[in-house]
Amino acid sequence: MITQEMIIADIIAQHPETLPVFRQYHLDCYECQIADIETLSHGAGVHKVDIGELLASLNGVMKK
Repeated sequence: MITQEMIIADIIAQHPETLPVFRQYHLDCYECQIADIETLSHGAGVHKVDIGELLASLNGVMKK
């Protein structure tokens, strides 16, 4: 399960199936150097993305 405290780069590395969700929300985190240290909550806040919606979408595509 993905949580808002997780580091963005870790999410993408561990769950590459989430990449389209990041693109859908216009979060080009996979190209950003700060993704190695930025939490999902912080990234969503900076880009004015609703963290609840983002978490639901990310967790919805995760492989089980």
